[in-house]
Amino acid sequence: MMSLMPRIAIVGGGIGGLATAAFLRRQGLSSTVYEQAAQLTEVGAGLVVAPNAARLLRRLGVLDNLRERAVRLDTGWEFRRWADGTVLSSENLSAACERLYGEHTYTAHRADLLRVIASRVPADSIELGRKCTGLDFRRGALRLDFADGQCAEADVVIGADGVHSLVRAAIFGVSPATYSGICAFRALVPAGAAPPFARRPAQTLWIGPDHHLVHYPVSAGQRVNLVAFAPAGDYTVESWTATATVEEFLAEFDGWDQRLADLIRAAGTPGRWALLDRAPLPRWSEGGVTLLGDAAHPMFPFFAQGAAQSIEDAAVLSRCLADGIGDPAAALRRYEQLRVLRTTRLQAVSHGRSQVNHLPDGPEQRKRDAAFAREDPLVANGWIYDYDPDEAFASA
Repeated sequence: MMSLMPRIAIVGGGIGGLATAAFLRRQGLSSTVYEQAAQLTEVGAGLVVAPNAARLLRRLGVLDNLRERAVRLDTGWEFRRWADGTVLSSENLSAACERLYGEHTYTAHRADLLRVIASRVPADSIELGRKCTGLDFRRGALRLDFADGQCAEADVVIGADGVHSLVRAAIFGVSPATYSGICAFRALVPAGAAPPFARRPAQTLWIGPDHHLVHYPVSAGQRVNLVAFAPAGDYTVESWTATATVEEFLAEFDGWDQRLADLIRAAGTPGRWALLDRAPLPRWSEGGVTLLGDAAHPMFPFFAQGAAQSIEDAAVLSRCLADGIGDPAAALRRYEQLRVLRTTRLQAVSHGRSQVNHLPDGPEQRKRDAAFAREDPLVANGWIYDYDPDEAFASA
C-alpha cells in the first residue's frame, strides 16, 4: 500500500503516452514522459477522430483547437467498387453522427492531434532524447535505464512505447510480431494537385481483389491523406520512414479506376511499410507496470481506431489510478480488466476486415456488396462510437 503520491513514468511520447499524461493531470496526478525522439513529432499522416475519441478530446479541452486544423466529415465509410467507382454504401454523417453519439467525426493529421494533446501536458514533465533501454522491476522500486547512461526510478511505469514495446518485452518476454502479408502505401497529396473527388469531406474506401485504398482530406482541407493496402510479398520493412516509388504504387492498382491513378501520381514519393500482426495479450500488467495503446493491443487500421483506443486507455487508466492511489498495482489490474475485452474485440474485427475488403470478384463479393447496401456502418458500429470511459468506470 502507498500513502504518498506515486511517481508515474510514461515510456513513449506519442498520442497514447501524452494522452495518459494529460488525463492523469486532469485527475490531479503528475507524471513524467520519457520520449526517445529529440522533439515531439508524429510521423505518419492522417487519422480519423471518431465520436468516441472526439468525446474525450472535448473533456481534455482540446477539441476546439483540433477543429481549427481538422476536417469535419459529411460522409463516412463510403465504399466504392475498385474498377469503376460504383458507390456500394454511403452514410450521411452530418445528419446522424451528433444525434446518435453526441459528437461529429473528423479527419486530422497525426501531428495536429499530438500537438493539441501535448498542450495539456506541462513541458517540464516531458523529457526528450530519453531512449529507454531497460526496465528492472525485481527490486522495491521500478528502475528505467536509458541509452544516455542515466536511470530513473518510479512506482508506476506505463509502457506506451508502441508495437515494438520494450516495456512489454521486459514484463512478458520477447515475442516478435509476425508479418501479416499485407503492406501499406501512404502519401499526403496537396489539395491543389488532388482530383476534386478526393477533396470532398468524406472518408472513401475503394475495395477490390486483395487490395483497398482509402482517402480523405486533412490539415484544414489543404492536403488529402492517401493510404492503400496490398499484398506484401517478401516486403517486411516496418518503418514509417521507408519509401516506395510511384511506379510501384501504380503497379499495385493497375486496372483500377483511372481517377485513382491520377490521385497516386499527384502524391509524390509514397511511404511503404509492412503491417505487423500480434495476437491479443490476455493481460497487460505486472505489479506496478502496465501497457497502453499499441504496446498492449496493436490492431490493423481498418476500423481507424488505433489512436482512439490509446486515448480511451489513457482516460480509463487515469481514473483507475486516481481512485486506487493507495494501491497502484490493484489500480492497474482494474484498468486492464476494464479494457482488455473491448480492445481484443476491436483487434479481432479489424483483423477480419482485411478479408472482407479484399474479396475477389465473384459470389462472395456480390453478397458482401449487397450487405453493404443494406447496412448503415454508423449504427452497426455503435458499440465502438458510444463507448464512454467514465460510464464504463462507474458501472464496473
